[in-house]
Amino acid sequence: MKTKCLIIDSEPLARELIKSYIGKLENFEIINECSNAIKALESLREKQIDLIIIDIQMPEISGIDFLRSLKKPPKIIITTAYREFALEAFELEALDYLLKPVSFERFLKAINKYYRINRDEIKILNGPCPNPEGNDTFIYVKENKRVIKIYMKEIRYIEGLSEYVQIYTDKKKVVTKTSLVMLDEKLPSEQFLRIHKSYIISIPKIESFTANTVEIAGKELPIGRSFKTAVLSALNFSGTVSSF
Repeated sequence: MKTKCLIIDSEPLARELIKSYIGKLENFEIINECSNAIKALESLREKQIDLIIIDIQMPEISGIDFLRSLKKPPKIIITTAYREFALEAFELEALDYLLKPVSFERFLKAINKYYRINRDEIKILNGPCPNPEGNDTFIYVKENKRVIKIYMKEIRYIEGLSEYVQIYTDKKKVVTKTSLVMLDEKLPSEQFLRIHKSYIISIPKIESFTANTVEIAGKELPIGRSFKTAVLSALNFSGTVSSF
């Protein structure tokens, strides 16, 4: 199955360059190309997109703000002429941050990161599975050489640590090699919530929260600045962030 790509860049020549690079890759195909992020929303709503290649400086809404608006974005490669947005790219967990003009060798390095991460994720987690003995659901994850069953209702929160995550449950802690972004895509949004670049929490496990933290099992977890509005909205808090 080919990786489905969406190119978002206000510069026609930049789009043509990326299209020419993708054309050299056997297992990638371009679903659409857009001159701004607003037009790209239609493609994301109507098509399956596996990889977004996006510029930062664009009319109407910047690439960074556009990506922040997406609840569960595909994998991301950022292309830009500006160095100063690298921190924001890191917070959004972009696969790579490419400075224009982008050479094919540098682009290929970013694609290899996509291959490596995607390969690891497929081996590690197959998504929520129904429990034949009842209504509970569970996931399988790998820890070292063992495959461990974790019931969704027992997960308290998940912490991302570079290429690994720590899954904290009511009974134990499990460490597995995968990404927080991939887990966020797999877990049901009505039960789990991304609150920080390093944390996903179980909504039913929340004991209390403020504008800046969530408490679960006596542990205070930070709410990231870029996640704050979405988190408070998901928790059905009607007050404004500034007055809370």
